[in-house]
Amino acid sequence: MSAPLLSVRGLKVHFPVATGRLFAEKPVVRAVDGVDFDLAEGETLGIVGESGCGKSTTGNAILGLAPVTEGEILFDGRDVAGLTGRDRQALWRDLQVVFQDPVSALDPKRTIAQSIAEPLEIHGVARASRKARVDELMELVGLRATQRDRYPNELSGGQRQRVVIARALALEPRVVICDEAVSALDVSIQSQVLNLLLRLQRDLGLSYLFISHDLSVVRHIADRIAVMYLGTVAEEAPTDELFRRPLHPYTEALLAAVPLPDPVAERAKTARPLQGDVPNPMDMPPGCPFAARCPLREEGCDQIRPQPIEVGPGHRLACHVREREITGSSALDRQGT
Repeated sequence: MSAPLLSVRGLKVHFPVATGRLFAEKPVVRAVDGVDFDLAEGETLGIVGESGCGKSTTGNAILGLAPVTEGEILFDGRDVAGLTGRDRQALWRDLQVVFQDPVSALDPKRTIAQSIAEPLEIHGVARASRKARVDELMELVGLRATQRDRYPNELSGGQRQRVVIARALALEPRVVICDEAVSALDVSIQSQVLNLLLRLQRDLGLSYLFISHDLSVVRHIADRIAVMYLGTVAEEAPTDELFRRPLHPYTEALLAAVPLPDPVAERAKTARPLQGDVPNPMDMPPGCPFAARCPLREEGCDQIRPQPIEVGPGHRLACHVREREITGSSALDRQGT
């Protein structure tokens, strides 16, 4: 089996919070608190979870837009977590992003052609070559040549997102991080953009890290899904497997809340509603971050952090109770809790 194109190992992103007290120890927000995953060439990994779970911060850390507190980000076998300056700029040839809001992502004073050409200009591509490349990219994403000299406010939301996608592809990247890339669009337009992304992946051999809060959208595009909760990965599995056999109680609750046209796993359909409040990210329990809301929680769950275990091909989860059901014991039993 070939090595993954992108590997994240033990990724942590902690943000200190000012308290107003000069010598007081600053509390930290554990936005990402030990995340591991791989992304293969030509694959789409979906990252899902509620708002504030750390999924966008994970993407920003990979891009170098959020400081890495600890861990490795391996791109093609090279640790790129600490790259700065020219080295980081060179990496952006291979690693690009499509953000949620195309309005804020585009300069309203630049024409469509100028916006798409921006990364080519930054990386020193000759003017004549830039024009030809822009024309090629516009055709690739389904924009008309007559729209070349228009401004973002003259386009629809779906057309603007096509411009953002074209700009992301300008330097022929190998990985594109799609951060809520369709959530600002109407449902009918979402489908068109998702199908465009799938076609581009097939034709160009792209790998996607697809970040979203919408499981039904992720199901349409992702080969595998990682479910995040408060900075950790609760469960990761191939997409069909996750919908057929969700194991983590948080995954079950998410699936139970999604209106789907076809049945999902029995466990998800009968999942109990979430209890309690989301813990304060500045005062996290030492154990499972989901313990406070988990309908299956046991004594000690909030004191001992569950470690991810493999429960099937490509299927991992971090849950003491489910681990015991599958293997016969858990860290709670081994530590006498």
